Amino acid sequence: MLRQLIAEAVESLSRAGVSSPQVDAEELAAHLLGIPRSRLRLAEVSAEFSEGYRDLVTRRARRIPLQHLIGSAAFGPIEVRVGPGVFIPRPETESLYVWAAGELAPGVTVVELCAGTAALAIALSRDEPTARVIAVELDEGALSYTRQNAAGTMVEVIQADVTAPSLLAEFDGTVDLIVTNPPYIPDGVELEPEVAQHDPPLALFAGVDGLAVIAPIVTAAGRLLAPGGAIGVEHDDTNGGQTCELFTASGLFDEVVQRYDLAGRPRFVTARRKFSAS
Repeated sequence: MLRQLIAEAVESLSRAGVSSPQVDAEELAAHLLGIPRSRLRLAEVSAEFSEGYRDLVTRRARRIPLQHLIGSAAFGPIEVRVGPGVFIPRPETESLYVWAAGELAPGVTVVELCAGTAALAIALSRDEPTARVIAVELDEGALSYTRQNAAGTMVEVIQADVTAPSLLAEFDGTVDLIVTNPPYIPDGVELEPEVAQHDPPLALFAGVDGLAVIAPIVTAAGRLLAPGGAIGVEHDDTNGGQTCELFTASGLFDEVVQRYDLAGRPRFVTARRKFSAS
């Protein structure tokens, strides 16, 4: 019975244009049953399950994000709570996480800017429990998820505007690592319904070139980072070169590197604070 229900769901989701119908159909079934996907073939279901499952599939076919329907999103070694009002962390950002994890050392100070769910901050805090990790978020809707996810961890949450000239002024020259997946989509870009209709616009769009938030972050990083400290900034596919140029033009950074995700797309730029300006 379950196999047939999943087959019907796959067909329905495919017709609706969902990009991963098989995975989504199985994830919804596993969520409703409260079991891992790997155990679906052993599961027995009731008529009550069938009704609830078809309802979930119908909602997914309306392009409500899978993560909103199950209430969580996997990110690297962790899961975070998600829902309307907060940007859903993407697998592509795990490349930034892997790089950042390699920068950790005992006792470092780490800041995640535009934190949203705080997925990066929480994963990095898990990797290095002695680190001081701070998650910065502005939007009230997203901030509720930042706080929910950070509860019970060592991550500190601060509400602040990352474009403000005085951002985290009390930390000037003391931060060892900054990570951020900021708004970076150029205005007017067409997006899939899951993103356009359900991710908050404040977390997506950043001016005509997508750099309206990245540019002030680069400026802030020059002030916040300790000499030798590093930053990783995710960016749009189209503006990696411009992001590199922002770091280079400041004169405060070296080791400016364009980095790629597992699909080979330019995904984020890293840079290191010079020990002295040149």
